[in-house]
Amino acid sequence: MNAHVSPPVALSQDWDALDQGKFADETATVRGLLANMPLDGTERAAVLGEAIGLVERARASVKKQGVVESFLQEFSLGTREGLALMCLAEALLRTPDEETRDRLIAEKIGSADWSSHLGQSDSLFVNASTWGLMLTGKLVDVDEEARTDLPGFLKRIVGRLGEPVIREAVAAAVRIMGEQFVVGRTIEAALKRSNREGWLCSFDMLGEGARTAHDAERYEKIYADAITAVGKTAKGQGPEAGHGVSVKLSALSPRYEATHEARVWDELYPRILRLARIAAQYDINFTMDAEEADRLALSLKLLDRLAREPELGGWTGLGLAVQAYQKRCPEVIRRVSELAKSSGRRLMVRLVKGAYWDTEIKRAQVFGRTDYPVFTTKAATDLNYLVCAKAMIEAAPHIYSQFATTTPTPWPPSTGWRPSAR
Repeated sequence: MNAHVSPPVALSQDWDALDQGKFADETATVRGLLANMPLDGTERAAVLGEAIGLVERARASVKKQGVVESFLQEFSLGTREGLALMCLAEALLRTPDEETRDRLIAEKIGSADWSSHLGQSDSLFVNASTWGLMLTGKLVDVDEEARTDLPGFLKRIVGRLGEPVIREAVAAAVRIMGEQFVVGRTIEAALKRSNREGWLCSFDMLGEGARTAHDAERYEKIYADAITAVGKTAKGQGPEAGHGVSVKLSALSPRYEATHEARVWDELYPRILRLARIAAQYDINFTMDAEEADRLALSLKLLDRLAREPELGGWTGLGLAVQAYQKRCPEVIRRVSELAKSSGRRLMVRLVKGAYWDTEIKRAQVFGRTDYPVFTTKAATDLNYLVCAKAMIEAAPHIYSQFATTTPTPWPPSTGWRPSAR
């Protein structure tokens, strides 16, 4: 099927032309960004001083730096043990049966040097109760045997209690860690917690793309219920002051791909329009979430048509997330600003760093691309973020700017809702 299928209605721009800059030379791109650096030396020094102060105050805050933060800081992804824990956190939720989970836990726990972390953290919790957490899910003190011979202790306790008990204990630890990233398992719980904490959120369902038509239908209902739940709590605050919902387009179609564009218009667009209608009814923020670079032009085509839907009236809550690690981000912001002007609909844009960097790099390598669609260094991504942030602010009032950072890796469907920064 032809990748560039004409949509059912005329669009305001040639969005496919964006792909011409998809694999732009990184050195030349960074040179161009530096020529438009939004901050001078004095401003950079002021920002640096403010950032250092924020970090120092956050680290000194007992309320903000809890025991789980200390645990995650010690077992970071830069260590073999941290990777093992994250693998368990991700994989335990996807394993099909108890036997597979038992074998996975045994492999991951037995392959790492856990004892090297005892005494390395400033947190008493991490030093004395690391495995109290892992084995009971509670803050308890472990015995001397665990302190001096942790691998042997684990093997003996597994033999004494059985791997199913260990499996449940690790699962409990995963749940505790998950609370740091997942605001609630249901939208009702997420709303209750966010309101209690005083957070302003755009709720993002943790899940993966639809694999079947049944999946797409199920996800649409989940999103519709969530938008309704958020809308009922909005109380007329409007999309800027109240909670919103972020929608993953790949959850609404098993063939959300540029090579199946005709099917996208036939199946996915009616779903996203139905959801937008509900959001417009309650006047809340409705964000089309950012996904892989290969889908960028297609997502903007959908936004173009939605922005010019007469039935959505004067609603100003329609928006999208754009990724600063993509080289095309400045051009996307320029084009979206033009769309807002031509459609007469103010659009909400959330600037993020991006959450699929490793995937984009690997895909480009597998397909033998001339370059990457994303920057290969954090410094270049940060520079692009600043340039794009300035462009968004200057695009007011046609664009309402929102700023966030990188989101956690999605967990399996229906396990919870996470808040994106607003």
